Parts: sequence; C-alpha cells; structure tokens
Amino acid sequence: MIVGLKGRVQKLEPMYIELDVNGVVYGVQMSLNATSHLKAQINGDTQRHISIICAQIVREDAHLLFGFCEEIEKQTFERLIKISGVGPKVALAILSTYTPSHFAKIIADKDIDALKKVPGIGAKGAGKIMVDVAGFFAKLIQTQEGNLSAQNTLKDEAALALQSLGFKGSEIQRVLEGIEASNVSDMVKQALKKLA
Repeated sequence: MIVGLKGRVQKLEPMYIELDVNGVVYGVQMSLNATSHLKAQINGDTQRHISIICAQIVREDAHLLFGFCEEIEKQTFERLIKISGVGPKVALAILSTYTPSHFAKIIADKDIDALKKVPGIGAKGAGKIMVDVAGFFAKLIQTQEGNLSAQNTLKDEAALALQSLGFKGSEIQRVLEGIEASNVSDMVKQALKKLA
C-alpha cells in the first residue's frame, strides 16, 4: 500500500504528476488545487524534492494512485468515493472546483447549486452527496480543533515548567512557537535545547 511519495517532479500537468522516487517514476492523479500548490512550491526548480500524501486504489484492471498536499483533502476524497455513484474522477472534480474547507461550507449551507457547478454532477447526484457527507465535515473539523487545543494545553503547561526554571515569558513563547510534541516533557526538552 503506497501512502505517500517523496521525489522529484518529472512531469506536472493540471491534474496529473509524474514523480521520480529514486529512479522509479510514479504517475499520480491529483486535483487542480493540489497541482497548483505544487507548481508554486517547486517554482520551476526541477531538482527540488517534494512530498505528497497518497491514496491507492487497486482494481482488477488497474492500480491507481491519487495524490494530495493536505491530509484533509485526502480524507475528503476517501469519504467521497465511498458514496455510491461517486468515483475517483468525480471526487477529484469536486476537489478541483473547491478546496475542502469551501466544500465543507457548501455542505453546511446545503448549497446544491454550488455543487451542481462541478463537472459531472447533476441535481440528483448533488442531493445524494449532500445527504451522504452531512456529518462528515463537522466531525473532521472538531477533530482538527481538538488537536489544536490539545497542543495549546501542552504549550501552556510547558511554559509554566520553563518559567519555574527561571526563563522569561517572552523567551518561552518565542521558543515554544515551532514545537510540536505529544507530551509536556518532550516539549520542555525541545525548548531547553533551543534555549541553551
């Protein structure tokens, strides 16, 4: 199962990329938004290495790879292809027309007309998608916010620990800015290395 690739871009088309990973070239289908993001990232530098998240679909007649720049885009794609009648092509069309957050807003607002603007989606298909993904984004956004608030709580506890060691508040905030850790002690250790 291929879940991600890191390599040099050999070919970059509006919805397709060929990635050279140590001499093996992978053909990956992507949304228009994702390839635009990559184009800006490599900015003409063909030697630059990039990383993408992947979803692999294995069928009797084909092994297909789909690439994403963000986890939320991959999760949206995987949720969409679970809907009967929505294949990878339609899911990519949705993600090419709208970013996941814009699409989430369309679902929340029950804006069927916006969904019908996606190539390959009619009124019936739009209604089906609306009903099928209704609760999905609410859960996804809650999870993301939950992860953020958990990180913030860890940072608060780490800041208190560093203050008790005699470091100044302004120094602590600056150092904790770029640190991600799963527990307070790791966060404090990383901060102490930066402060040393």
